Amino acid sequence: MYRTWMRFFTPGPAHHRLGLVCLGVGLQHGRLPTVGPRTLGHHTAVVISAGSGWYATPDGRRTPVTAPALLWLTPGVPHHYAPDPGTGWDEGFVDFTGPATAAYTELGHIEPGHPVVPLADASGPRAVIARMARAARRDNPLLEVETGAAVHELLVALRRTRADLAPDGDPVLDALARDACLPLTVAGHAARHGMTPAELRTAVRRGAGCGPKDYLLGIRLGRAKELLAGTDLPVAAVARRVGYDDPAYFSRLFTRRVGTPPVRFRAQQDRAVPGGWSDRVPDPADPPGIGPTDDPPAP
Repeated sequence: MYRTWMRFFTPGPAHHRLGLVCLGVGLQHGRLPTVGPRTLGHHTAVVISAGSGWYATPDGRRTPVTAPALLWLTPGVPHHYAPDPGTGWDEGFVDFTGPATAAYTELGHIEPGHPVVPLADASGPRAVIARMARAARRDNPLLEVETGAAVHELLVALRRTRADLAPDGDPVLDALARDACLPLTVAGHAARHGMTPAELRTAVRRGAGCGPKDYLLGIRLGRAKELLAGTDLPVAAVARRVGYDDPAYFSRLFTRRVGTPPVRFRAQQDRAVPGGWSDRVPDPADPPGIGPTDDPPAP
């Protein structure tokens, strides 16, 4: 009627300090029995890749589940679900916990308020779960570290394949990234894209898990770091390049967010080479090659 495979782990204190640990992984398919009502003390992601069924909220209301879909089982929240008895379904599940779950929830990767999440495609998350299953052999000395790292990957894969979000960003985030270094306020960016500031905040938080101010700041400071490490532009020129007319304000902002002043960051990231700095940051997707004339001298 159905088949099931599962493994459960007990990571130690040091593993928990990595932020996320995997407590168990399983692969099941067929006319699986009803789960619950029950309450867990950890998070579980149940990825349904084929079939259909239902999920019941604590008040007894049933929500249809049609693959591909994700069930979020949240600590302390009663849950009750099952595949259709006539057809069953194909699922992979991962039990996990750790202090990083709070940050993933804040960023929108874990959604306690949305226990049933339609997916555009389950192949990415299922591939991660399959790797976790392969890592779960009992003689694997890296089992806890390997499966814990895969939980991070799984949360990213699940966020990427949500059916209600574009897989590789969305037009609003693309436009903000393109215009991030223009000297505009959040209201100015909103107006530029035909939105109110409230609409922009909602769109960015939905897509990136943070507000537009933090999203823009992350892009600006990332670009500033590249210019500081890869060019000899003065700090004031770097500030202007990333949208700040006041270099003193830029320096205070950089220091507060990065933890070190721009000048010290440049010294720490010194990449000096013979011939001096380039004033153009290379495209990481197309790094410059080393031709025959660039070979280092023979010893």
